[in-house]
Amino acid sequence: MRKSKPKKRYLLPDPKFQDTLVTKFVNYLMYDGKKSISYNTFYDALELVEKKTSESGLEVWKRAMANLTPSVEVKSRRVGGATFQVPVEIRPERKVNLCIKWLIDYSRLRGEKTMTDKLAAEIVAASKGEGAAIKKKDDTHRMAEANKAFSHFRF
Repeated sequence: MRKSKPKKRYLLPDPKFQDTLVTKFVNYLMYDGKKSISYNTFYDALELVEKKTSESGLEVWKRAMANLTPSVEVKSRRVGGATFQVPVEIRPERKVNLCIKWLIDYSRLRGEKTMTDKLAAEIVAASKGEGAAIKKKDDTHRMAEANKAFSHFRF
């Protein structure tokens, strides 16, 4: 029998917006335990977003997150020696984790000079429904759609 699951750890809200989602995002953004640098990067990026779009940076970021959130993904399932890509619904917590991860990963791959600029540009792009992170979400959905025939192998 498996061990009991570890208790769920709950995050404290961030100091500026009092939002736990911001804290989670900053935790993903953080390198080498440098949380204050992560907070500064995130807050500066939101200020840049405000300058670019002339609306609330937090609202634009939340819209970007909503646009990035996937609903289905494919998982490998082995049936009788063959491996199938089976489309499955994503748990709500994993949806958030994936969208945060994609936004940060594709921000890091951008061509701007500082991480603040990269993050701001990717947030603005995602809020408009474009950019590399949105492309990743669309590819994930397309993959699930293409393999809909194997959905009866769901576990």
